[in-house]
Amino acid sequence: MVCLGNICRSPMADGLLRKKVADSGLNVRVDSAGTSAYHVGDAPDHRMIETGNQCGVPIDFLRARQFVKSDFDEFDLIYGMDNQNVTNMLSMATSEGERQKVRLILNEVNPKSNEDVPDPYYGTMDDFMHVFTLLDKATDRIMQKIGTGEKW
Repeated sequence: MVCLGNICRSPMADGLLRKKVADSGLNVRVDSAGTSAYHVGDAPDHRMIETGNQCGVPIDFLRARQFVKSDFDEFDLIYGMDNQNVTNMLSMATSEGERQKVRLILNEVNPKSNEDVPDPYYGTMDDFMHVFTLLDKATDRIMQKIGTGEKW
């Protein structure tokens, strides 16, 4: 799960998918990162932590890290929260196999729509809740694909 700073959208996507994977008893590794180094080592934004706590998805234990080239080797799928972050990751890819791993997360819910998860950082608590709702639906769809073995 990748966004710009790894303090709002991607840690929530990470937390949601981690919880769903754990609740299902699956052995799936989930992580998150940012394409920038602005917040490396920081906890998620306090408003996103609050949103997660309200919805039963704790993310306060996560710490921001920067997306690195070796993530292509470590993960089978890499979800960007918006088109710019997808572009940034694709610019680091050196093979078609690496490029094929990068996906826009909301395309899981609305295929080929290429919609961004809006960045709530400068918004209100309602914006953080909206992001939670979008990511909850997207991670439900990811879990459905994992459960059915549907082609990615």
